[in-house]
Amino acid sequence: MTTLEVKLDLPESLVREAKKAGLLNAQSIEALLREAMRRQALGRFLQVSERVAAAGIPPMSEEEIQTEIDAVRRSRRKRLAPGR
Repeated sequence: MTTLEVKLDLPESLVREAKKAGLLNAQSIEALLREAMRRQALGRFLQVSERVAAAGIPPMSEEEIQTEIDAVRRSRRKRLAPGR
């Protein structure tokens, strides 16, 4: 865990509502950050998928996807193996 101190200038009404909703604690802020990062990742994925569709690249089968995943994992293991 990393301790982080953040100072924000927010409208008083928003602070009151956030406190009332129980959102100004570490757990809630962590959940909000994780959700924001998930949405960003989804947005990036959708942008790429639109470009792939526009380029006319045919979709991959589940087997092809799994083959690619396995190849990436093997490559990472080799790079991260001790003694390399």
